[in-house]
Amino acid sequence: MMNTESTQNLAIIEITESEARLAVSRIIAEDLYRMQCLAALNVLNLPQGYLAAGFLRNAIWDDIHGYGKATPLNDIDVIYFNPSDTSKQADKNIEQMLAAKVPSACWQVKNQARMHLHHGHKAYKDCEDAISYWIEKETCVAIRCSAHGNEFDILAPYGLVNNFVGTISINPRYPRAEVFTQRVVSKGWMDTWPKLILGAV
Repeated sequence: MMNTESTQNLAIIEITESEARLAVSRIIAEDLYRMQCLAALNVLNLPQGYLAAGFLRNAIWDDIHGYGKATPLNDIDVIYFNPSDTSKQADKNIEQMLAAKVPSACWQVKNQARMHLHHGHKAYKDCEDAISYWIEKETCVAIRCSAHGNEFDILAPYGLVNNFVGTISINPRYPRAEVFTQRVVSKGWMDTWPKLILGAV
């Protein structure tokens, strides 16, 4: 069992899902580097192409901790959904195209139309279905530029409220306690964002 409380935890935040989405739009729009990455992805026009996981999650955690400078991203997770070509080489080709646009980013591209095979699941319906199986509920998020100017299209099968409350919770749809615990420790989330609330395993 992991510790679920800390005297340094964030105060309970009352926020609606619509307010959380508005807050995300503000946070991302004010981050020039993330906007550069989103623009690079947008040019490629990938089917259901999104920047996912820590790209959005970490930005929220930085914001609720009051950090004036974004925490560096180890990599940038790109997801898309293309059943017609599920080769790993296709992902590599996309990584190369993105690297040409933003060389400072470590791009990690995964076609979600094949990722069900990695976990022994039935085929995913789309990107939102695919990310709904990820380890932590707060990591099951993705964002891209919408077709309407500066607006964003956000995937969040479990919503964004938990991210703003500052929890790290195991995904009940596909719970893997050992993997969850290992990720929390190895990624050092509680050190980087010490006010996070760690859920029970």
